[in-house]
Amino acid sequence: MQQHSQNSSLPPGSAPAPRRAGWAAKRVIGALAALVVVVGLSSLASPGAHAADNPYERGPAPTTSSIEALRGSYSVSQTTVSSLAVTSFGGGTVYYPTSTADGTFGAVVVSPGYTGTQSSISWLGARLASQGFVVFTIDTLTTLDQPDSRGRQLLAALDYLTERSSVRTRVDSTRLAVMGHSMGGGGSLEAAKSRPSLQAAIPLTPWNLDKSWPEVRTPTLIFGADGDTIAPVSSHSEPFYGSLPSSTDRAYLELNGATHFTPNSSNTTIAKYSISWLKRFVDNDTRYEQFICPLPRPSTTIEEYRGNCPHTS
Repeated sequence: MQQHSQNSSLPPGSAPAPRRAGWAAKRVIGALAALVVVVGLSSLASPGAHAADNPYERGPAPTTSSIEALRGSYSVSQTTVSSLAVTSFGGGTVYYPTSTADGTFGAVVVSPGYTGTQSSISWLGARLASQGFVVFTIDTLTTLDQPDSRGRQLLAALDYLTERSSVRTRVDSTRLAVMGHSMGGGGSLEAAKSRPSLQAAIPLTPWNLDKSWPEVRTPTLIFGADGDTIAPVSSHSEPFYGSLPSSTDRAYLELNGATHFTPNSSNTTIAKYSISWLKRFVDNDTRYEQFICPLPRPSTTIEEYRGNCPHTS
């Protein structure tokens, strides 16, 4: 009766305060537990869960076939940059993924070699862009420009691409790279030396009078050619690679049965490892680590491959 008397003094429909608090706490705990289960299940089930770990991933999971293909998963558009519209380099062609659904992309500028024009390296444009990059193949101010000048022009073209070009909103200005053939390859080393913030450099059968590059901190993949008589690997690509700091992610791929001008034509080995290097270091996409670590073994197209593995960048 006494307990009834105490309860009957509360407003109609009310429960004692301690009992209400306990009931509310149980509801909160139950709701949190349910939320944890739902989140956990959705994380396991969601195909975007891995991509969320790296917001720079672009495109489907790679396979050997996908990186050796003439085209990747992105449709590509292109636009011409007139030499009359720029002053610090010779104009060029920008290749870019047509879709904007994935947001911005990393970008790479490619320079031709001595006496060459952008047509000599144009095959890289759509091929790299279709894998999820904005690619700018440029002409230089003159076809006789030396590597130091080409290095400055590569950086000027990157600045144009990110600041003034019609595709600037498609480019992530923190994820940039340089490539180049011959003196353009030597120029890509010059650019990496001058701008350590670059995410990757890929010299293709490079030529440069400077043989030592201890200042470079950019992840660098150098392609040499076993039959190169213009920039022999013994006096160019090999000492360039050997002079890079061992703490820098670096690799040297010597093409088998190749010449100085092999990079001027569509080449599956150059494309495959360039894509893997750019994806790994420009996009931080470790899905591509499998193609460059463990180090590729000699084959009908690779004379030798050197590098540090695993990578640290």
